[in-house]
Amino acid sequence: MSMENLGESDTNGGEEDPNGSALLTARHQVEKASQHVDIEPGVVERLKNPTRVVQVTIPLERDDGSIETFTGYRAQHDDVRGPYKGGIRYHPEVSAKESQGLAMWMTWKCAVMDIPFGGAKGGIVVDPSDLSQDERERLTRRFTEELRNVIGPKKDIPAPDMGTDAQTMAWIMDAYSMQQGETIPGVVTGKPPVIGGSKGREEAPGRSVAIITREIVNYLDRELEETTVAVQGYGSVGANAARVLDDWGANIVGVSDVNGTIVDSDGLDTYSVPSYNENPNAVTTYGAPTQLPANEILQLDVDVLIPAAIGGVLTSDNADMVQADIIVEGANGPTTTAADKIFNERNVSVIPDILANAGGVTVSYFEWLQDINRREWSIDRVHEELETHMLSSWEEVNTVYEEKDVTWREAAYVVALDRVGTAKSTRGLWP
Repeated sequence: MSMENLGESDTNGGEEDPNGSALLTARHQVEKASQHVDIEPGVVERLKNPTRVVQVTIPLERDDGSIETFTGYRAQHDDVRGPYKGGIRYHPEVSAKESQGLAMWMTWKCAVMDIPFGGAKGGIVVDPSDLSQDERERLTRRFTEELRNVIGPKKDIPAPDMGTDAQTMAWIMDAYSMQQGETIPGVVTGKPPVIGGSKGREEAPGRSVAIITREIVNYLDRELEETTVAVQGYGSVGANAARVLDDWGANIVGVSDVNGTIVDSDGLDTYSVPSYNENPNAVTTYGAPTQLPANEILQLDVDVLIPAAIGGVLTSDNADMVQADIIVEGANGPTTTAADKIFNERNVSVIPDILANAGGVTVSYFEWLQDINRREWSIDRVHEELETHMLSSWEEVNTVYEEKDVTWREAAYVVALDRVGTAKSTRGLWP
């Protein structure tokens, strides 16, 4: 086993990042929020860096008998308020820096939702489409073995992310349980309900995006039934957000995947448009009146834009072409710092990911509680509890937004940073 702690530090700190990397963007956001919080400078400095980043080498026997090695990471940002929490992704661009930035966002996401977790993130540098199902299982089980000393229900609790799913979490849970000699469902969240997963977990991020979209529309004294919406990325987050908003009366006029954008000014039948889980990258097979290139979804003349695909899609190159005056972030980090500045100058309301898509980690928390108590919740209870948590956090962010005359993103970070900073100061620094 190869394992090392990567204490990677970037001297750019909170400076503008021309490439919009997760790490530098996250640091920049912390710097800005710290100007509005009564917090010790030393605490802010500590929060710019992770507690640790673990790198592992994972050998895999391929189906043809050959041996190939892959690199995996687990970044653990901060656990001052509780165990680390965050996704595991399988993607060719997984890196130590990306994992650190995403782990920081998870810390803020848990804090803004007032959930007793800290932030973590990680994954394997691999294209999951290049793996057979058996290879995915072997790779996952070996990755779990490499991480066995740093994860656990009271240490660090992984969840699904890009390229992973409920089955991946089931393999992690089983491998970890076999290693520990007892069944431990709480080691992961986002697993199938039959082995301790929560009902409503998969659709939770999209549902929270829909809830926050409804709230910002109401806040701006508009009617949801008269609101047009475009959704970039018709996967788990985007499709669920679109369908819930459709149920509530919003007009979903455009959605996209990697193959293109479909548009119907009269409104799409969101349940008939195939989501990624139903038929991968098949949005353009739906018979919409208009089809456009994939990236043109960002420029549609709509009221609300929901970027729910990947990070860094809204940049200084295209921010001026966005016509929506409300952006609700479904993906993690879809807006670069440069684009954020442009949107602020244009009075575009950008509701940040750490609030909007926090339904995933919130229902993960519910799942963790169910696993600890060995008691299953009904789907109605999950939805009711999620609604309560989302509205409570929305009101807290809204209060800061109005009192401090900051952007929505800054308001969310102020709420999160105040909670984490206060916990840091209260616990103190080990001498």
